[in-house]
Amino acid sequence: MRNERCNTFWRTVVIAFTVLGVALTVCQVFFWQPFGISMLRHQFLYFVLAFFLSLVFLIYPARKSATGGVPWYDVLLFLASIVVNVYFGYNTEKIINFGWDYASPPLAVVFSFALWALVLEALRRCAGVAVTVIAGVSSIYPLFAEVIPIGFLQGIAFELDSAAQMHAMGTVSILGLPLQTAGSILIGFLLFGAALRYTGGATFFYQLAQSLLGGSRGGPAKVSVLSSGTLGMLSGSAVSNVLTTGPMTIPAMKRAGFPGKYAAGIEATASSGGTITPPIMGAAAFLMVSFVGVPYAEIALAAAIPAFLYFLGIFLQVDAHAGSTKLRGMPRAELPRFLPVLGGGWPYLLALFGLIALLVVYRNESQAPFIIVAALLLVSVLKRADRLTLRGFLDLVFGAGKTIAEIIGIIAGVGLIVGGLSMSGVSLSLARELVAVVGGSLVLMLIAGAVTSFVLGMGMTVSAVYVFLAIVLAPALVELGVNPIAAHLFVIYWATVSYITPPVALASFAAASIAGTKPMQTSLTAMRFGMVKYVIPFCFALNPVLVGQGGFGEVVFAFGMAILGVWLMACSFEGWLVGVGRRMHWVARLLGGLAGFAMLAPETTSSLLGLAAGIVVAAVTRLAPPLPEPVAQDVDPEPVSSERP
Repeated sequence: MRNERCNTFWRTVVIAFTVLGVALTVCQVFFWQPFGISMLRHQFLYFVLAFFLSLVFLIYPARKSATGGVPWYDVLLFLASIVVNVYFGYNTEKIINFGWDYASPPLAVVFSFALWALVLEALRRCAGVAVTVIAGVSSIYPLFAEVIPIGFLQGIAFELDSAAQMHAMGTVSILGLPLQTAGSILIGFLLFGAALRYTGGATFFYQLAQSLLGGSRGGPAKVSVLSSGTLGMLSGSAVSNVLTTGPMTIPAMKRAGFPGKYAAGIEATASSGGTITPPIMGAAAFLMVSFVGVPYAEIALAAAIPAFLYFLGIFLQVDAHAGSTKLRGMPRAELPRFLPVLGGGWPYLLALFGLIALLVVYRNESQAPFIIVAALLLVSVLKRADRLTLRGFLDLVFGAGKTIAEIIGIIAGVGLIVGGLSMSGVSLSLARELVAVVGGSLVLMLIAGAVTSFVLGMGMTVSAVYVFLAIVLAPALVELGVNPIAAHLFVIYWATVSYITPPVALASFAAASIAGTKPMQTSLTAMRFGMVKYVIPFCFALNPVLVGQGGFGEVVFAFGMAILGVWLMACSFEGWLVGVGRRMHWVARLLGGLAGFAMLAPETTSSLLGLAAGIVVAAVTRLAPPLPEPVAQDVDPEPVSSERP
């Protein structure tokens, strides 16, 4: 992996800092004490910032249009980030013992302002202006919280110096729950994802999907769904996943007869699902560990059923579309064979299953990814074919450092949002006020929460949206009776919707640039193929059994009904009944969609009524005279290129 800003020298610096930062994290999570040195938790976090926050200023330019190497002012910011955080790390015991977060020496006050500014600038470079403005306003909110004329927005007043000290040295802001989770859990999983990608995991999962699904009808699109979903949970980023797999999957779909906007829309929709798919989900899922107070394995297990239903919905819509338009799969001669692919890529599957086993059995989410990474690197070095070389290892470390630096930059900045609302005390009253505004109506609260999550997701990262709404919205949902895990997953799901929904739709726009299609048309197509994604969050919020919160029999019954419900909804959205092989009348599509939703509802009666209605719809569709064939769709006239624009 190459970075235009980093020449050989700066690339070496990034690699060295990444190695040192990962080594520091390994010692902390395994309770190792090299040379008899042990670190306090906050001391560890300061050194994590010194190693990774500083890298943001080397890797990410001040302006996206900037070209060339690392300018002098970024070198100064890089050095300042190291000096400030090492100073705080060295003095951590004094900060705790002498209460520096309330009264500190003059130099500590100056460095507090410096860290505040550095974190905001790193956040701007990693996440954009919108989230930085929100974090900045939230961080200065305690300065004027006392004079806010609205009662529930009033809070405790702070002087400027006191606010800076609390942000830099307190326990609820930069060093708060988000960064604590990132330091203890997230770094290991980010390293695991990088190890899988850079040792050949991306190619393996794509070829595996090709060997399994490429020959079926609409095969290239099904390959996109499976491979993009698998790779998306490794990268945690919908846009980067589109840019990684899109140049392979989109041209293949177009060659198979899919119009360009369909090919791009399917890729964008599938890629955006990776961030909600266990065992490796986006950064927001790891932050849930601290906010909900349960092990990550429990969160991953809870997210499994909704993620399966999400991808099942896309898969069935693709199959229904291929059936209605008579699209065939790829010739078997052009596809890799399953057993040779599996034989060459078994380490990657073993790594995934090993991680799951460690999370469930070993029950230590902090140590599990490092154990698997060590095993995967050992196998990659020893295997005969596609052996990991020194250059490949350095690319892996650089890529991991870039990813970790970005996430640390975002999460440290998001901590300012938590800090500002917590310091002023406003976070305690917002949830109660929201419940009062909707009059205690759960449905209205869910709708308002979905809209809020979506709107914030247009200008903020999923992690930033989640942290903000985990303070404001999730407690209100819990107060109205929603299961805590379901409430927090609801926020994450709706924050990811913005990746495919206009007007922003970053994943759709990225896919459109590869397919050469209009972004808005691509976004609307992505919405069509991701329709189930808009329904699932409401279903598991109202029916927590769908996130595993119930007895075994309840979960099995609800899961079975949900599968049938998703099948019926997906077929109704596309107008083709998969398994029956008939086109659906518009009345059958309407009734089928409602019946499918009823099967996902929390009450047994509604589920059984939906099942009965679905059986009637399927029977009538099968026995009624076939509907006339629609007018064939035009295939894009432009030549297909596998190269990324």
